[in-house]
Amino acid sequence: MPKRLHLGAFMRPVSIHTAWWRYPGAYPDANFNLRHLVRFIQTLERGRFDAFFMADHLAVLNMPIEALRRSATVTSFEPLTLLSALAMVTERIGLIATASTTFDEPYHIARRFASLDHISLGRAGWNIVTTSNPDAALNFGMTEHVEHDERYRRAREFYAVVTGLWDSWADDAWLRDQESGIFFDPRRMHVLGHKGEHLSVRGPLNIARPLQGWPVIVQAGASEAGRQLAAETAEMVFASSRTIREAREFYKDVKQRMQGLGRAPDALKILPGALVIVGRTRTEAEDKKVLLDSLVHPESGVPNLSIRLGVDASRFDLDAPLPEIPQSNASQSGRDALVALARRENLTVRQLAQMVGGYGGLQMVGTAGEIADTMQEWLETEASDGFNVMFPTVPAGLDDFVDLVVPELQRRGIFRREYEGATLRENLGLTRPENQFFRARAAE
Repeated sequence: MPKRLHLGAFMRPVSIHTAWWRYPGAYPDANFNLRHLVRFIQTLERGRFDAFFMADHLAVLNMPIEALRRSATVTSFEPLTLLSALAMVTERIGLIATASTTFDEPYHIARRFASLDHISLGRAGWNIVTTSNPDAALNFGMTEHVEHDERYRRAREFYAVVTGLWDSWADDAWLRDQESGIFFDPRRMHVLGHKGEHLSVRGPLNIARPLQGWPVIVQAGASEAGRQLAAETAEMVFASSRTIREAREFYKDVKQRMQGLGRAPDALKILPGALVIVGRTRTEAEDKKVLLDSLVHPESGVPNLSIRLGVDASRFDLDAPLPEIPQSNASQSGRDALVALARRENLTVRQLAQMVGGYGGLQMVGTAGEIADTMQEWLETEASDGFNVMFPTVPAGLDDFVDLVVPELQRRGIFRREYEGATLRENLGLTRPENQFFRARAAE
């Protein structure tokens, strides 16, 4: 059997592109409309996607107000609340939510995700983030953001506490013996009693062990600390490689780290995020992208361009070619690639700002066959185990992917026609973790 793709759908925001909500036929209120979100997740389940993936943001004031007022991300449902509702209208698709290890407490996280796993009958996943946005700190009683490496030290301890809380109870702890009146066996309960550098948590968790043992652990960091945390803990990585060469290097690095830690490389699925624009012809797909990018207002695009170039692009003539760009502290490779693109395509500053302001990551634009070719190459050359797909707009972009790309992937035998199991772990090919506190007792 050939290696098969795994597909997640990145759905908060419902499209990563800045201008998605302005596209003709788009649902501009989709981020905050339950009826629309039910339609989207049911379409994704029909397309046999592994998971519906919700990012989260803990601050509104995270960009200049001129750009913010043009953003559709300022209002959205709290992820765990929404996913619990969506669990009731789906049967197989996974439900992954982001939760911060910097601005939340492990008991809260353990309880919420255990609840979601029980409500969904084993389809929950936790995306561990350390939250890099300094504006979020101001919403949690902090005047300064926590330093990068310290956030990751806390995250590692946080993970150990949450997984320890999930293992508070043996699977057979619940007797519910009506005749004797004994509800649970205290010998099958573990009190965590954790006291560490950042956290002090007694336990046990006041909810039964999750159906999956643990909800699937997802991680998205690409830094040195992020890669190491992923190798130690993650079962899915939301990667950010823009080229197949970058992706192969990242894939090889993380999988080798896993082997060094005694983990099987297949115990982690690496899924880069990809904005996919599909058309029945390549020209149709390219026209969709041109229209979408044209809807990015300079107030959104220029601040992004300034960050990428390391200079204040608001001083440039928007309708003139990009001027000479001096050296700066910005990423030299990223800056040079943008300058080369502008020169090669004879782009004006406005056009370049629209391109980077919409979405600056990995993009696939073409027919279903062309997109399937790209995905298959990434899969077969160990650049990824699949993709977290981002749709250019909803509902049309999502429908196009499910109706055009999914059948082509299935025809090639590299994507499922039916779900393999009932839980997210089963569909990702991941094992159920043993209880770290009750393995020995269970064997006696």
